[in-house]
Amino acid sequence: MAIVRSPTQRAWSVARYAGLGVASALFLIPFYLLVRNAFMSDTDLTAPDWYWLPPHWQWSNVTGVFDDPAVPMARALANSVAISVVQTIGVLVLSGLAGYGLARIPYRWSNAVFYTITATLLIPAAVTFVPSFVLVSTLGWISTLRGLIIPGLFQALATFLFRQFFLSFPKEIEEAAFLDGLGYWGTFWRIVVPNSGGFVAAIGTITFIGSWNAFLWPLVIGRDPSSWTVQIALSTYLTAQRVDLAQLFMAALIAILPLLLMFLFLQRWIVEGVERTGIAGD
Repeated sequence: MAIVRSPTQRAWSVARYAGLGVASALFLIPFYLLVRNAFMSDTDLTAPDWYWLPPHWQWSNVTGVFDDPAVPMARALANSVAISVVQTIGVLVLSGLAGYGLARIPYRWSNAVFYTITATLLIPAAVTFVPSFVLVSTLGWISTLRGLIIPGLFQALATFLFRQFFLSFPKEIEEAAFLDGLGYWGTFWRIVVPNSGGFVAAIGTITFIGSWNAFLWPLVIGRDPSSWTVQIALSTYLTAQRVDLAQLFMAALIAILPLLLMFLFLQRWIVEGVERTGIAGD
């Protein structure tokens, strides 16, 4: 049987969809400008006339990004992928294990350890920046992937979120695993992790995006062009000595493609993680 709506309900429905359409258009404007500018020349970009689409599509901008000898964009992309993937895996494994241990394994000092980890969230990043740099420099990790990756393998925020999630994980499932002879280690990897895919995907996505967009730490540690990340490479297109807007927009477009592909691939698991987190909090 069809549902009959009153004129008021139809008006609210039209207004709601209109509002969503306007919000979506405003959200997509920056992406439209990025694609438009990426295929324009510097002359068209700085011209006084406005063009909705590039008057002359500059497909050479795509290859120009990788052919520029002053900016090793291909190497920067490879470095960013390696750093982001390794840091994401490290955070999921180390913070996940720490969060599960704090949530489930009885230990006399577990609360003290948890409060200490949580307290580090109150410390501004600028306070720990210099000591971290001195340590990395002492170890000889300047301009190396080790110096860029290892300091970010563990995150207090991810540990806090994992602990809160595992506290709400059904104990009955874990108790059944213990009865089958699995210890904490086996229960975590064979029972808890497979049933926490959505939440793990959400934390992994946030970690990957944060690692991919990091700028200050790679700028200080990656002094040699061979250790540049994609964000450092992008910054070289707009300096006091050089302004290359067309290449900057094309490089930025290329830089966001991995994030877009990752989000499209993990979209279902991310939504599931958000939904499960909300249900668990009820």
